[in-house]
Amino acid sequence: MLHVAPEPPLERALKKLPNLRYLTADLYNSTAMVVMDITNIHYPDHSFDVIYCSHVLEHVPDDRKAIQEFYRVLSPKGYAVFLVPITAEKTFEDPTITDPAERERLFGQDDHVRRYGPDFMDRLKEGGFDVQDISARDLVGPDQLKRQGVLESESIFFCRKG
Repeated sequence: MLHVAPEPPLERALKKLPNLRYLTADLYNSTAMVVMDITNIHYPDHSFDVIYCSHVLEHVPDDRKAIQEFYRVLSPKGYAVFLVPITAEKTFEDPTITDPAERERLFGQDDHVRRYGPDFMDRLKEGGFDVQDISARDLVGPDQLKRQGVLESESIFFCRKG
């Protein structure tokens, strides 16, 4: 399993699973097991059976390249789970916007480079994935969602190779 930008509570739980070969990766967090640029993953094709990437792609200038890389390193029978904030009617991005205050105003955070809309699923499909949009509230109860910091209305994009 590849866990990108690992959330500490989830990381602790996954590390305890005895039969899971688990790898955490982050470009900036020194506590991750490896430093990884997800637009240029230095692992062979089909290296991971599971990829989990939550609230990362809105920070990545070339998210399409990252999606292609995830597709490449995912095993044929594996699956990937992506979460991104859906905060717009349609995805909006402008790479010329670099001022942190302007990014915060337009994208919601000074380190975001876009606002995703429901068309995020199309980006995953363009990358080769078969995609299911699953509502978080359909998977677990409100207490678990609150504990994990996930909104009930949040979409979880469950992907397999197409």
